[in-house]
Amino acid sequence: MNNLFTPIQIGGLTLANRIVMAPLTRNRADNPEHKANALMAEYYRQRATAGLIISEGSQISEQAVGYVNTPGIYSREQAEAWKQVTQAVHDKGGKIFIQLWHVGRLSHPDFHGGKLPVAPSAINPGHYTKTPQGRKVTVTPHALTVEEIKSVVIDFSRAAANAMEAGFDGVEIHASNGYLLHQFFAPCTNVRTDDYGGSIENRTRILFEVLDAMKQVIPENRIGVRLNPSAHDYHGMSITEDTLPTFDYLIDKLNEYKLSYLHLSEPFTDVWDVPFAEPHIARRYRKIYKGKLMINKGFTFESGNKIIAGGLADLVSFGVPFIANPDLVRRFELGLPLAEADRTTFYTRGPEGYTDYPFYSG
Repeated sequence: MNNLFTPIQIGGLTLANRIVMAPLTRNRADNPEHKANALMAEYYRQRATAGLIISEGSQISEQAVGYVNTPGIYSREQAEAWKQVTQAVHDKGGKIFIQLWHVGRLSHPDFHGGKLPVAPSAINPGHYTKTPQGRKVTVTPHALTVEEIKSVVIDFSRAAANAMEAGFDGVEIHASNGYLLHQFFAPCTNVRTDDYGGSIENRTRILFEVLDAMKQVIPENRIGVRLNPSAHDYHGMSITEDTLPTFDYLIDKLNEYKLSYLHLSEPFTDVWDVPFAEPHIARRYRKIYKGKLMINKGFTFESGNKIIAGGLADLVSFGVPFIANPDLVRRFELGLPLAEADRTTFYTRGPEGYTDYPFYSG
């Protein structure tokens, strides 16, 4: 019977275990070039015993930025800087994918020299964002033209090529959590009437165009996709009668690709009383998706083992536990107590609450 410590193959890679470090925004790329740095290399090196690390979301273009001090992967200089991170993880025997990110409308003109952020449609998320000039309310975004959508697709493929040049073992497409690709999927954020709006096929088109472009420049089996089918009241997203049919179609169509994995999130909030919502994501989509399935959100060692042993997922990603426990795999293996994360330092600068959590010494 499989468990968290059973090795697994994804994309031609052998992972030592099924404990994945989830992508976690940490805001430590505090330089004007949005480059990875030595502090980040140490952070990921400390956690390299994970079967797989998925890096924090990394912008695919200047247009994609929406958070302060987050790294990019769109320039040659950024790719070069990421090499210290991938080398540090590989030197410890680990594997690392980079998450490719475009925040879409969840940005602000402060990040773009006064230009509007972009989205499928000109609908303000009514959210707040922390800009270089402080906390501000979001604005109504610019609705992408078809030509501009094609440019975004190219940006994703170029970022994937840069990632492989930087030494990453693969990439994860961030199509989740209310960011740009997710914005295309949902009628609440996409009211287009062209080839990228209206029907389910049209609203999901951009993801498959990204995949088709990306597999021309990197191995198809080194690509993962992250989705959040039950995002509700999160970054302006809502669940409607179209939501589950959209994700059912999307995930079934992903079977046509030889992906490394599909990374799904269980609901971030309680959706038991939300009409049309699915409270059991792994249970629903294990029946549809035929490839390697990764599941995320609030798992413990016990619940992670249970979902793998039950065949509902192949890998489990852990977020907050990896922040405070760089040796999380060892603590799981030996039944050692877990340290608590200091949430006040999640998005600050420097090593405090980042690289200064101790390894277990008891």
